[in-house]
Amino acid sequence: MTKEFDTKKFRQALGQFPTGVTVITTLDKEGNPIGVTASSFNSVSMEPPLVLWSVAKKAYSAKIFESAEYFIINVLAESQVDVSNTCAQQGVDKFANLQYKAGIGDCPKLADTSACFECKTWQLYDGGDHIIVVGEVINYESNQALKPLVYACGSYAVTAPHT
Repeated sequence: MTKEFDTKKFRQALGQFPTGVTVITTLDKEGNPIGVTASSFNSVSMEPPLVLWSVAKKAYSAKIFESAEYFIINVLAESQVDVSNTCAQQGVDKFANLQYKAGIGDCPKLADTSACFECKTWQLYDGGDHIIVVGEVINYESNQALKPLVYACGSYAVTAPHT
């Protein structure tokens, strides 16, 4: 007898692994800024410098990111919970109250982040109900004075040094 896979408990188990919180940005074909909150961000390679993230196939922005030449991974600082929440919503103007400037490919580069990675799309992969986006890092910045925002166990968290 096989046990039914419990996706709710699976998600709770995944929540035991803390992740950073990012907002991935690009432009649509009309030049409008697009942004999505994502915690699925990882390094892939140092030579060449590659990173990955994933977007749900059913997300409004999925097709936009599939065809985007450039994108920016904005690693949020602990003070940017509101930015994360705004960019996680659907049907709102996510950039109405966000401070940003143009980065690579004119993609929105958010202000006051703990780090950002300006990327050229390298490869897309099928990842079940997600698209895995691999990007080559062209430029990056980090601000060591800002602690990153973290998500764990279904809540935002902050990092603290371990003694």
